[in-house]
Amino acid sequence: MGRVIAAGVALGLCAVVLGAPPASAADSGSLGVQVSIDRRPIADATVPIDPADQVELQVVATNPGTAPVKVRSVRFSGVALALTFFAYDTTAPFEVPARATVTRTFVLDFGDLTGQATGLLPSSVELLDAQRGTLGEAATVADVRGSFWSVYGVFGLAMLVLTILAWVTALLALARHRLAPNRWRRGLRFLPAGFGTGLVAVISLSVLRLVPPEPAIEIPVVLGAAAIAFLLGYLTPHPAPPAVTDSDTTVRLPAPSTQEFTR
Repeated sequence: MGRVIAAGVALGLCAVVLGAPPASAADSGSLGVQVSIDRRPIADATVPIDPADQVELQVVATNPGTAPVKVRSVRFSGVALALTFFAYDTTAPFEVPARATVTRTFVLDFGDLTGQATGLLPSSVELLDAQRGTLGEAATVADVRGSFWSVYGVFGLAMLVLTILAWVTALLALARHRLAPNRWRRGLRFLPAGFGTGLVAVISLSVLRLVPPEPAIEIPVVLGAAAIAFLLGYLTPHPAPPAVTDSDTTVRLPAPSTQEFTR
């Protein structure tokens, strides 16, 4: 059971630390992008998204290069813990001439977003070419008014259950004096519980609409909680050896000599 819990928490950790997609390299054909949702600029703002309402998305693309750039589609996506929890693609080909600006307006229907995410999520609007490469993007934070039982909410509940189990197994091992004599191994026994605590904290802050799970926040929180848990395990007392009871003591009597029986 302990290995299963550690594996589940480790998967969540890998998603945070290693799962972030690399930024695409800019080239001479990249576009500058400004986006407004319901006529409100999304730059440096938190954008409320209600799945029950349609959203008017306005994209202003600027081409500073010397060659025209062809845009095939527009993608609006939300990411948390380096995992994409929603993505909407709209195919709407248009061309941005060299040293020119083009404005396009789209209407997006987020009806099924209720079951995908809820809370604050880092989001972006990307312009994609025919090969699905990113020509330009604008980042924001979406305040998704989805269901608590969405994929994101259930993911948080699953991490909470695994974290509780990780703490219970580690503390039971401590109470029963079953931890390893080596301090480093005792610290590693508590490490999955620390990782899980950090992940649950990040998701809870997001769902409660307090802090979005951006890399600059989620990585220090997860690693900090893991370091504290490891330190707690490292400082746990050395497991005492099992006490010897009277029932474990065997008294050996000397065997009677043959002379006593002959008499």
